[in-house]
Amino acid sequence: MNKLNWLVPVCALVLSGCASKPGTGMDGADDYDAMRDGAGAQTWPGDGRADGSASAIGDDRSAVIMNERVVYFAFDSTEIDRPSIELLRQHARYLADNPGERVRLEGHTDERGSREYNIGLGERRAASVRSVLLVNGAAQNQLTTVSFGEERPADIGTGEAAWQLNRRVELVYER
Repeated sequence: MNKLNWLVPVCALVLSGCASKPGTGMDGADDYDAMRDGAGAQTWPGDGRADGSASAIGDDRSAVIMNERVVYFAFDSTEIDRPSIELLRQHARYLADNPGERVRLEGHTDERGSREYNIGLGERRAASVRSVLLVNGAAQNQLTTVSFGEERPADIGTGEAAWQLNRRVELVYER
């Protein structure tokens, strides 16, 4: 029996680390809703208000989500992973609530493949991101797509570490 006395505190410690906190759920609803100030007005992370005060952000995760504007892809893929879909849902909800906003979706690839193939792949990646945004509330007139293929690398190095950074779609808000 003495050998098992340590098991209860360890299990309690492990389980307490699994508890979720408000505003950090994967459904993203709490994160986006935290971006509203007390009067229900929408704020944009990082933007100052007209009176010079900082934007109202409910938690740090909201600011991170809306400031994250890059979706990364696997080699030769247009498939969007689950964390990126959650990120795009946040952007789509923001766009739905702010019909005057416009976003340019810039598709990029790594240096492998022909120039023509990479332009097409970048366009397909941008179209993938566009589809997720549309399904989640963004309007067609808010979104444009462009492909730069391999022409604008985020990292000019070679090798997998650089290539991972170059396989992306950037969300560029046009104000």
